[in-house]
Amino acid sequence: MGKVVVGLALTVAAAACAVAAVVVGRRVKSKRKWKKVLGVLRELEESCDTTVGRLKQVVDAMAVEMHAGLASEGGSKLKMLLTFVENLPNGSEKGTYYALDLGGTNFRVLRVQLGGTRSSILGHDVDRRPIPPELMTSTSQDLFDFIALSLVEFVESEEDGINTSRDRDRDLGFTFSFPVKQSSVSSGILIKWTKGFVIPDMVGKEVAGCLEQALSRQGLNMRVVALVNDTVGTLALGHYHDADTVAAVIIGTGTNACYLERTDAIIKCQGLFTTSGAMVVNMEWGNFWSSHLPRTTYDIDLDADSPNPNDQGFEKLISGMYLGDIVRRVILRMSQETDIFGSVSSRLSVPFILRTPLMAAMHEDDSPDLREVGKILREILEIPDIPLKVRKLVVKVCDVITRRAARLAAAGIAGILKKIGRDGSGGLTGGRRSDNKMKRTVVAVEGSLYTSYTMFREYLNEALSEILGEEVAQHVILKGAQAQVARAISVFWS
Repeated sequence: MGKVVVGLALTVAAAACAVAAVVVGRRVKSKRKWKKVLGVLRELEESCDTTVGRLKQVVDAMAVEMHAGLASEGGSKLKMLLTFVENLPNGSEKGTYYALDLGGTNFRVLRVQLGGTRSSILGHDVDRRPIPPELMTSTSQDLFDFIALSLVEFVESEEDGINTSRDRDRDLGFTFSFPVKQSSVSSGILIKWTKGFVIPDMVGKEVAGCLEQALSRQGLNMRVVALVNDTVGTLALGHYHDADTVAAVIIGTGTNACYLERTDAIIKCQGLFTTSGAMVVNMEWGNFWSSHLPRTTYDIDLDADSPNPNDQGFEKLISGMYLGDIVRRVILRMSQETDIFGSVSSRLSVPFILRTPLMAAMHEDDSPDLREVGKILREILEIPDIPLKVRKLVVKVCDVITRRAARLAAAGIAGILKKIGRDGSGGLTGGRRSDNKMKRTVVAVEGSLYTSYTMFREYLNEALSEILGEEVAQHVILKGAQAQVARAISVFWS
């Protein structure tokens, strides 16, 4: 009996040792997996590093490229397009204005009533419609016929039966947020498409003319009296409310900036004369590039897979169209390196399936168990049952990508301020630090990344203060713009 007991004890001990060995092995394996994933995260953080020193290098590069773009056509990655807008609204404007905004996957038709004093916007009506995806790669006639029909429906419904004759003359401000080489305030040809649009037959055509022809086919007598970029509309609205507004930035699906430049600084158009001595310049800063910009392997792969490789490099680092997909690519890499997300979900390989608003929702999830993170991973990426520490890892990835984007956008804004001598240094060509008192400077900012994404906005404001220094930063004010009204302000230059 004693031998049996001893044998049984030995068997139990051996089994216990085996179980313990398995448990220890799993723990060791789990630690190795986690260490590997943390290595991917560390590599990402290092590649996305945006120290103040590096940001100041980006600021200098932006100012230099602006100067080069004003000196000669093709002299810079920045197109620095003339808008022929020399006088900005001052708040005295009165009347009812129509506007059309085309700049992304949606377009808007607006009617705005202005009362003649600053901040006196009596009311505005908006009709927002998605552009069918097939029209983004169709023909110019198909696209503009669709828009014209929508405009007809809006005019007839908003005027509510009062003087709704299609023959009545109406003026229209057209906000067209793609690169255009303008020949006047109301005309210009399309240089190229961005933001997912690929309509080859439209490139090189006169934009306002294409819209007017479509309106004519619909029997609506409406004339395009102003053709502007969305950044110009944002600058106009900012100046309408605050005369110290000198620049505008869009940070949404895409990104761009414009500012008020002295005409004598626009060297590529010598002899250019304006009564105000200034003109709004559309930078098309999405195409800005510098070796100082922090770029990762994920950015390189995204660029290679995009419809416009080696183009819009700045935009691909900071705009809403791309941030969510960069995060998806990082998560895919982590899931391929280890199984902390379970088996690799096929959804992780679908480009742009993780949209930036979803990324922002995960980043700003403040629930104790990161419930929203788990929900998005499960419903969008089909990654179920993720432990809390892995959810925290996903939030960290979102934070790294968002912080880089916001800080680079701040460097871009500081570059504009440097070029026009509003950064406290006297400007790019000032020769020495200005002794003049720092002027109050307002930059109008529009786009969902800034207006709706709290963490992005906080990171941008923080970085701008770091770059400029507190003494200068207190004179620089970023003001969120009301996007819908900004589109209609364009008609003032008719």
